[in-house]
Amino acid sequence: MAHVILGLLLLAPQSLYGLIKSFEAGVGLFYSASSGSIKRALDGLLDKGLIEVASTEPGGRGKKIYRVTEAGRQEFHRWMTGELSGADLETAALSRLFFLGLLDPADRPPVLRRIQQRAAAHLAELTALKERIDTIEVPVQFREVAIYQRATLDYGISSARHALTWFADLAERGEPQTG
Repeated sequence: MAHVILGLLLLAPQSLYGLIKSFEAGVGLFYSASSGSIKRALDGLLDKGLIEVASTEPGGRGKKIYRVTEAGRQEFHRWMTGELSGADLETAALSRLFFLGLLDPADRPPVLRRIQQRAAAHLAELTALKERIDTIEVPVQFREVAIYQRATLDYGISSARHALTWFADLAERGEPQTG
């Protein structure tokens, strides 16, 4: 979550409230976070010197506006161009895709290739699991359950295949067109 917050703050300095709204308006499509978890991540970024308080608005509440430091810019770049981590491919891939326009154009294709590689590895894992499951004799009392468990795996395989194809197509097309 910290890297997503860095990306949002690179787009524009924001308050905690603004970050919560940014999650709700865009990032929340692929990354869910509570206001408490956003606040904790924000505090961690402050402690590490990756962000700073740009200003404090006058008034009773003294709303703080946060911005990214140079160290934060470097950390964001390292994360964007590094290996995808975490068990959830969709969140890891879409988090980077959402902020890909913040990178120099030359840095974007390697990010898309890493996403493709991760999608291919995920598809291979799911396919191998399917092949192993296909060799197992399911006891009669569990066959109805197994049908839907297998359908869940089939969905995962289909989703992984789609992700691999979609990111390959995007990488092949190059820079997406706006308008």
